[in-house]
Amino acid sequence: WKLTTSPIFFLCWNENENCDAVKGNLFFLKVFPKEIPETVTFIDLSGNNISKLNKKALENLPNLLHLNLGHNFISKIESGTFVVQISLKVMFLDNNMLCKLQDGMFDGLVNLIELHLTSNQIQTVAPASFMSLSKLGFLDLGHNKLRDLKNILHHTPHLQSLYIPANNISIFHSWELSNKSTELVTLDLSQNELMFFRLTAGIFPKLKKLHLEDSIKNGIVWEVSNTSYLRSVHKLDISGVRSSLHGLQEVLETCNSSLQYLKLNHINNNLQVLINISCKIPTLDMLHLCTNLKELDLGMNEITAISNNSFKSLRKLKTLIIKSNFLTSVPYAVRKTQILKLDLSYNNINALGCDDFADMKQLRHLSLYNNPLMALKDCVFKDLVHLNVLMLQNSGIDKLNGAFKKNTPNLENLILSNNHLTVLDHGEFKALNSLKNLALEVNKLKQLNDGTFFGLSSLRQLTLRSNEITEITNGAFSHLEALKTLNLESNHIKYASLEDKFPQNFLQGLTNLSIIYIQRNQLKTLHPHTFNYTPNLNRLHLSENAFADIPNNLFSPIQKLKRLHISQTNLRSLDFLLHANLTELELLQVGKNTFSVITEPVMLSLSALEYLDLQGNSFSCNCDNAWFLQWVINNKQTQVFDANNFECNFPPNLKGRKLLEIDVRSCTVDMGFICYISTTCAVIMTIAVCFTHKFLQWHLVYAYYLMLAFLYNSKNKDKGAHQYDAFVSYNTNDEGWVLGELLPKLEDEQGWRLCLHHRDFQPGKPIMENITDAIYGSRKTICVVSRDYLESEWCSREIQVASFRLFDEQKDVLILVFLEDIPMQQLSPYYRMRRLLKRQTYLSWSRADAHPDLFWEKLRQALETRDPTTHIC
Repeated sequence: WKLTTSPIFFLCWNENENCDAVKGNLFFLKVFPKEIPETVTFIDLSGNNISKLNKKALENLPNLLHLNLGHNFISKIESGTFVVQISLKVMFLDNNMLCKLQDGMFDGLVNLIELHLTSNQIQTVAPASFMSLSKLGFLDLGHNKLRDLKNILHHTPHLQSLYIPANNISIFHSWELSNKSTELVTLDLSQNELMFFRLTAGIFPKLKKLHLEDSIKNGIVWEVSNTSYLRSVHKLDISGVRSSLHGLQEVLETCNSSLQYLKLNHINNNLQVLINISCKIPTLDMLHLCTNLKELDLGMNEITAISNNSFKSLRKLKTLIIKSNFLTSVPYAVRKTQILKLDLSYNNINALGCDDFADMKQLRHLSLYNNPLMALKDCVFKDLVHLNVLMLQNSGIDKLNGAFKKNTPNLENLILSNNHLTVLDHGEFKALNSLKNLALEVNKLKQLNDGTFFGLSSLRQLTLRSNEITEITNGAFSHLEALKTLNLESNHIKYASLEDKFPQNFLQGLTNLSIIYIQRNQLKTLHPHTFNYTPNLNRLHLSENAFADIPNNLFSPIQKLKRLHISQTNLRSLDFLLHANLTELELLQVGKNTFSVITEPVMLSLSALEYLDLQGNSFSCNCDNAWFLQWVINNKQTQVFDANNFECNFPPNLKGRKLLEIDVRSCTVDMGFICYISTTCAVIMTIAVCFTHKFLQWHLVYAYYLMLAFLYNSKNKDKGAHQYDAFVSYNTNDEGWVLGELLPKLEDEQGWRLCLHHRDFQPGKPIMENITDAIYGSRKTICVVSRDYLESEWCSREIQVASFRLFDEQKDVLILVFLEDIPMQQLSPYYRMRRLLKRQTYLSWSRADAHPDLFWEKLRQALETRDPTTHIC
């Protein structure tokens, strides 16, 4: 979704037909946008430059349920801003610049449950600022400048979690919060400089979690008039306490009867004394132990040794955290507990013995990371039959020595990352039939062989990132039928050709694989059949390899793919997507490549695309990208990340310009439509020409001759009387008849003056001009027609000119003499036209055998005729 008034894009997603959620944290917005659809229920505009909210900002968003305006610069919120948001349940206003919570600021938020105001500059809370928040259950005012707790709980009777860490509160008086019982479950007063803590009434009957980290200093006045006031507290954090042992004892006595979780980080006192103080109530002669304590956190206390009986009294202890101390071995004391979770990370333990975890069959979670272990023994985990999680990362381990070939059958998560492993033996993990996650990233593995992962039939996630793998042999992953995620990122898989070591079926057997990471491996190409064995793949990371081109059918077997990351691979084109049929692809990341044009067919082939990252490419700002530019601006389905910063690289005069600023309206001519119109016109014209030639030929020829005759006559109408009585047009093959029959009869006997080619044409004059002058210089034109005449080009020209005169003068100036019978269909258009239009003057010599005198008489009459009157034959 995109604002129509500015080039800022938002991610808008929905489950039905309407837009339900909007996210737009691109650091551009200075005011709350007005064009958000009213159907939206979720808005995230965090990380922008919004400085204030007024009454009109949210007036058209009545369906809003979740609003995130964190990390802006909001310093003022007008009263009545949220009067329409009666459905709002969660609101984030953290990391802004609010200084005061004013009366009426939150009016209308009658259903608000969660409010985050941390990291502002709030100094005061007005008496009626929370008046409308009757259903508020969570309030975070941490990291502000509050000096007291007034006006917070007066209008929030259902508040259960109140966080006020890192303020300027030095005095805690219970009557400032409330004068009656509250529903608070969690109270966080950590990182305040408390000088007085006075609890004079039972206002916290349901309080379970009390955080006082770095708040108890030397000289604090701790007054709890009745130890029952904190009788429900089961989790207490007093890490960083700087009080005397006596002062610490006062604090612990007030909640010792119900305590289950005690956090004592950053306390520089004797461990045994601390535990004794924590677990004893100095009343009468009864033995009061911490029988309910379930979790003990002793991290970051510089502990170097723990006595064997330190935890003997903690019968219900389930979690023991001793991380970030200076232990050099696993404490013997842990063996006498029934703990489920043990954290010994960040110590100086340099070796593990076979009996370090003896009889700890109930242990579920063991953290030993960041210890200089170097190597493991095959017996070290022999008693941990129920262990689920084992964390051994960053421990300098270079050999496993069969530690997982027999033991820990129920282990589900094994973290061995950031060690020095160089080789994995065949069946190294064969006892781990229940293992689901194996992390081996950042080691020094060089090769993966067949059988390395034998036995891991339940493994779902395998991480081999940042090793030195150069070779993957055939069948390396063949035993991992349940694998869902495979991470081979940042290795050295570089082969000169497809035939050199890299098997096309190295993913064979991974039919359930859904995510694979192969980025940063120096790969130049992949075999077209690489993904034939992973039909359920839906996320593929191939970025930062050396691909210049990708086989067209590489992605054809993985049509369920939803996310494709292929940035920084020197791709010259996206045409490989045309044949991939990735109709379910939702995210495409192809930034920092070398292509410059995005074509329409490529984008239309990705019908489900919702997010497109093309950042870092150099675009051609010409008509080649005209469609793409319009698509970026107008499409509402796909968010094109950072599109407003796309820069032109071509042509040179536009280099550095923003792509979205280029005017491509001149490129929007629809060539397809133009071709359609042109083709249609050509077809119609062709049909018209054929139709005219077939049915209207004579009418067109008639009109043509009429025009030419008019032009010639206009030019020659003022010339003198006719020089000849008749011009004789004939073919040389018929010259014998003309000279032997026609000429003696007409000139010698009847006295007509005739014009003949060979006798009367002027030498040196153009033939057509001689013909024209002869015809227009004679009263009549006699055409001696025979088959040879019809085939003669010059005879045809002569009869054309005679026809011009016929059409123009509308007189019978043309006499046709047929020497032989010729069928009508063999006549040229001029003769057929003559018979059609002037059917009164034509003679047939072939029919005059019996009466030749009658033929010559008729010809004489025709030469004398002035007006068209009769039909002569």
